[in-house]
Parts: sequence; structure tokens; C-alpha cells
Amino acid sequence: MTKITASDKKVRRYIKYESELDQTFIDKIGDAAYGEQLLSCIQCGTCSATCPISHYMDYTPRRIIAMVRAGFKEEVLNSNTIWLCASCYGCTVDCPREIKITDVMYALKREAILEGSNPRGFPIPILANKFFRQVRRHGRQNETRLLLTVYLLTNPLNLLKNARMAMRLYFKGRLSLFENGIKQKKSLRKLLKTLDRNQN
Repeated sequence: MTKITASDKKVRRYIKYESELDQTFIDKIGDAAYGEQLLSCIQCGTCSATCPISHYMDYTPRRIIAMVRAGFKEEVLNSNTIWLCASCYGCTVDCPREIKITDVMYALKREAILEGSNPRGFPIPILANKFFRQVRRHGRQNETRLLLTVYLLTNPLNLLKNARMAMRLYFKGRLSLFENGIKQKKSLRKLLKTLDRNQN
């Protein structure tokens, strides 16, 4: 009997049968990101070479485009690449096929939030999710509450590391302990519900 090694398991993670892939994924992302040209990507790698932070990503932008086209939905939505995108639009400007790669990254972020997918312990998607939830509920966000929530959900030890700075910001009037929401919260919720309906 052949023994399955750790490297075999790692390779299996990147291999999928066609039946396991989401063939509708590219249409959904393309529609959301005006990315009709996604299928015309020639995989030249210009986007990855242009990206100033591609070396921090688990998948380069070029590879993300290939994975979206192939239907690797779970892997794409759980990658850190879409959250590390700096929105500099360098890839979009330099793309020879005029693919709006930055818009694709935004669409992938929105889809990841809707699906509840994000890299484990990675703070950026949690920060984005909690930020939008606060704004939806109160019309504004409270930095103190937002940071406390993110630290508690990702790395509580960071609370101790940054406690001194937080106190200094509080005494300078830069952090508030209280929610300062807008007055017309009902109008805001009505507006957001209308936007949600129009998007669907």
C-alpha cells in the first residue's frame, strides 16, 4: 500500500475534478466587475509584475484571474490576495487586454463577504465586514469599538500591545467610547435596502 505523504496532500489541495469547480463563478464576477474581457486574458503576467505587493500574496493577480476563469471559487474567496490589493490600478492601466483587474478584486471582496469566506485569522476581511455593519446600523463607525472587535476576533494580544497608544489617542480626543450615529437612521436603512434590491 502506497503511503500518502504531506507533499502528496499539498498537491491534492491544488487538484480538483471538473465536477468540483464552480463553472458559474466567472460569469458572476464578470457581471459584477464589468469584466467581460476576463476570458480574453492571455496570462502574460503583466498584472503580477506591476503589482507592488504581489510578493506578499498567496496567489498573484495573474493566477487569481486564471483561478476565477477555471472556477476555483473556494480557493479564490479564501485567499489573502483579494484583501491585500492596494487599489493602485497599476494592473488595470498596464493590462494589454484592458481587463479591469482592480474591479475584479473589489467584486471578489464583496462576494467573499456575502459568502462569509476569508482566510483564517486574517484581520482585513473581518475589519471590512465589521466596518460596513457599523455604518449600516449607525450611519457612522466608531473606531474604538471597531478595533476592539477586530482584535478580539483575530489576535487579543494586540489589545495589550496597542493599549498605550489607544490611551494617548483617547486623551487627545481622537478615540471615542460612545456611538455617534446619524439622526436619520431609518432613511439610511431604506436607502441601503433599495440599493440591495437593485443589485439583485
